[in-house]
Amino acid sequence: MLEELAQLRASGRKALAVLLDPDDFDAARVRELLRLMRQHPVDYFFVGGSLVLTEHQAALIALLKAEAPQVPVLLFPSHALHVDSAADGILLLSLISGRNPDFLIGQHVIAAPRLRQSGLQLLPTGYMLVESGRPTTASYISGTTPLPHDKPSIAAATAMAGEQLGLRLMYLDGGSGAQHPVSAAMIKAVRAAVEVPLIVGGGLNTSEKIKTALAAGADLVVVGNHIERDPSFLADAVSQIQTDF
Repeated sequence: MLEELAQLRASGRKALAVLLDPDDFDAARVRELLRLMRQHPVDYFFVGGSLVLTEHQAALIALLKAEAPQVPVLLFPSHALHVDSAADGILLLSLISGRNPDFLIGQHVIAAPRLRQSGLQLLPTGYMLVESGRPTTASYISGTTPLPHDKPSIAAATAMAGEQLGLRLMYLDGGSGAQHPVSAAMIKAVRAAVEVPLIVGGGLNTSEKIKTALAAGADLVVVGNHIERDPSFLADAVSQIQTDF
């Protein structure tokens, strides 16, 4: 999957991931989303949340693999306990925007033996939380201060450092429930600073916001809360991915 994402970056093609939180798992709503996907296909499922009851995550992954086996399922973990070998891969997140050692390396040490045994494809990812107008679950759980939304140069230098450390993806995220998405200026600055594929998520709840993120340089956009509340938004999101940039 790292190769696929690198090819996206090289070709200029854009991609869409739907983030599903196991804590909000509703089989009927997920099936409705999967039904809509037959007309409006997505590229990836991200599965994860801040608390995650293990049985909910397992049930969600099982449903996705049964109903849409063609779409890769990537874990989006917030804790070492969230490793599940039923998925296809894991975004191995290092929270490089913060200074909490537990999310820079601590959880990774705990998870390392399980990850090696899991067979999951590992996607080392520089994860950057960005201030989005209000505190988010991610900033609270991680105990970190997000990057200032109006300081694109700090985000660019952070991403550059992550790439120099060998991280293979960069992820700019306003966090779950973001009031405002990551700015176009910040996305452009990070895109200019690194060569690795760039993921952008948080607050992308309109077609125009998705379009702005993609035009600014995002290779993969992530929609979560809004699409869980309103699965019909999938059509709008996919239509933006199919636009030429």
